Amino acid sequence: MSQKSIRKVIPSQKVNMGGHIIDQPLPNSYMDQLDPFLLIHHAKWHYYGDQKSRDLGVGGHPHRGFSPVTFVFEGDVRHQDSFGNDVIVEAGGTQWMHAGKGITHSERPSPKLAQEGGVQEFIQFWVNTPSKYKMEPAYYLPLKQEDTPHISHDDYDLYVVAGSYKGHQGPAKTFSPMTLLRGEIRSEGHLDINLPIDYNTLIYILNGQVEINDTTVQPKDLVWFNNDGEDMLLKAKSDARFIILSGAPISEEVTSYGPFVMNTQTEILEAIRDSQVGKMGVLIESKD
Repeated sequence: MSQKSIRKVIPSQKVNMGGHIIDQPLPNSYMDQLDPFLLIHHAKWHYYGDQKSRDLGVGGHPHRGFSPVTFVFEGDVRHQDSFGNDVIVEAGGTQWMHAGKGITHSERPSPKLAQEGGVQEFIQFWVNTPSKYKMEPAYYLPLKQEDTPHISHDDYDLYVVAGSYKGHQGPAKTFSPMTLLRGEIRSEGHLDINLPIDYNTLIYILNGQVEINDTTVQPKDLVWFNNDGEDMLLKAKSDARFIILSGAPISEEVTSYGPFVMNTQTEILEAIRDSQVGKMGVLIESKD
């Protein structure tokens, strides 16, 4: 097998998203997206306690045309939406939402986390949807860690959220071929990853120092690979956590505006109008 060479190692940038400071590895100064992946945000927030969940996090907002996916690493995330879902996803779990033709949701810490205080850490990334599926009905899938296929080894733990990897099928439904993994590698551990040569591939390191294909990568670095091989070798210099996003490019025009990702400007205007007249649902959040 041949090795996927590294095209670029890109440090995350701090950005302010509506008053929330987060690390943003994608988009960056080198690329706006890596088809089909549109955005990656890494948040780690500390709550001091004696607060209300409804006063924290991100309040109700609409989406259309893509899948916002959240990997929870510490604390929890409470999801409420216009379809009536009200679910708390805890550390190790995944919140998968296909926005389809429209959904309105909020993302906040649980009432317990807000009241007792603690750390909330998660990564949210946006996965584009091919044009023919953008107006499918929305759906929401919460995954617990124990419901996520797990590859266990002395050196690492690897979880398959979507796609097929080494005989394990991720439970999340995707609309184009991809493999989405999250994992931990222990200090001095080794991990060989094998993915299709034609998949666009990114690795993001949350914490720890890792050598990837003989290149040392620091915490909060995004590693962008060339499509010239299938193998990646990770060697941990310290305990590390990471995500791997790899997928076949959709190769369609992308037009986005805020929470909407479509193919044309006309479709964006239609999304804005539909949201304003309530076609993406109305969210009435429950109290703590």
